[in-house]
Amino acid sequence: MATTAVSEKDDAGQEQQPPARPRRRSGWWLPYALLAPAILFELVIHVIPMITGVWMSTRQLTKFFISNWTAAPAVGLRNFQVALDFDSAVGKALLQSFLVTCAFTLLVVVVSWTFGMAAAVVLQRSFRGRSGLRTMFLVPYALPVYAGVLTWNFMLQRDTGAVNHILVDNLGLLDDRPFWLIGSNAFWSVVVVAIWRMWPFAFLMLMAGLQSVPQDVYEASAVDGAHAWRQWRSITLPMLRPVNVVLVLVMFLWVFNDFNTPYVLFGTGQPASGDLISFHIYNATFLTWNFGLGAAMSVLLLLFLLLVTGIYLLIVNRESRRA
Repeated sequence: MATTAVSEKDDAGQEQQPPARPRRRSGWWLPYALLAPAILFELVIHVIPMITGVWMSTRQLTKFFISNWTAAPAVGLRNFQVALDFDSAVGKALLQSFLVTCAFTLLVVVVSWTFGMAAAVVLQRSFRGRSGLRTMFLVPYALPVYAGVLTWNFMLQRDTGAVNHILVDNLGLLDDRPFWLIGSNAFWSVVVVAIWRMWPFAFLMLMAGLQSVPQDVYEASAVDGAHAWRQWRSITLPMLRPVNVVLVLVMFLWVFNDFNTPYVLFGTGQPASGDLISFHIYNATFLTWNFGLGAAMSVLLLLFLLLVTGIYLLIVNRESRRA
C-alpha cells in the first residue's frame, strides 16, 4: 500500500519546519562535576552504611557469623521486638538509657543556650578586654574533645581530683569526698562536662548572629525608654530567631548523639545514671557481639531523631507563616 506524507503548512501555505532544539550551553556539565565528589562521599560515608545498618537490623548477626556476615540468617523484625520489649532486661535497659539521654539533652541544651546567649549579649558592647574574654570563652570549643574530657576525668577523681580538693579541703563545703564518676553523681558529672563543651558553640553562633542586628535599633529603643531586658525580649530575641532555629536543632542532635563525652569520662564501665543511648548501643553491639540487635537499636534511634526533627521543623515553619 502506498502512503502519502502530508507536511504541515501555515496560513500562507508554506511548509512549517519543526522547532530546532535549543543547543546546550558550553560548560553545562560543570555544576554536575562539582557536585559529584560531594554526592560520592555522601553515598560512601552515610547512605551506604545506613542501608547496611538497616539490613543488619533484620539479621541474626552475632559473633558466630562475623567471619561470614552476609550469611547471617534473616529474622525479620525480631531484633526490634527484643529492643522494644520493655518487660525484658534488654528493653528495660534501653528505655532507661533513653530517658537518661532525654534528661541529659534537655539540661545541656537549655543551660548551654542560656550561657551562650548571656555571654553573647554582654560581649556585644565594646569594652576593654572584650577580645581576651571572647578568646577565653572559645577555648573549650577549640580544645580537642579527648584532651578536654580526659582532663575532667582527672579532676573528678575522688581522692586525687581537683574538684574534691577544692570543695573539701579548701572551701570546706563537703565533709566527705564524694564519688563523681560512679553512682548517681555520674549523671551530673557528664552534664557539667557536656555543658562546658557545648556552650561555647552556642556563644559563637549567637555572637555571630548579633553582628547583623543594627545598633541604631537599640539606640532608638533606649531613647524611647526601653531597658535592657525589654531590648533583649523585643529586639534581640526576634532578630536572632533564624539563628536560634538552626542552633537549637543542631545542639539537640549533637547532644543526643554524644558518644565521646561518656566514653572518655567513664570508659567501658558506664554507670546507670550516665548511660547515654549512643554509648548504650555501642555496649549492646560490641560487648555482647550482637550486631543485629545493636543495628536495630541504631535504626530506632535514627527514626526517633527524624521524627523529632520533622515535628520541630513543622512547628517552626508554621509559626513563621503566622508571623
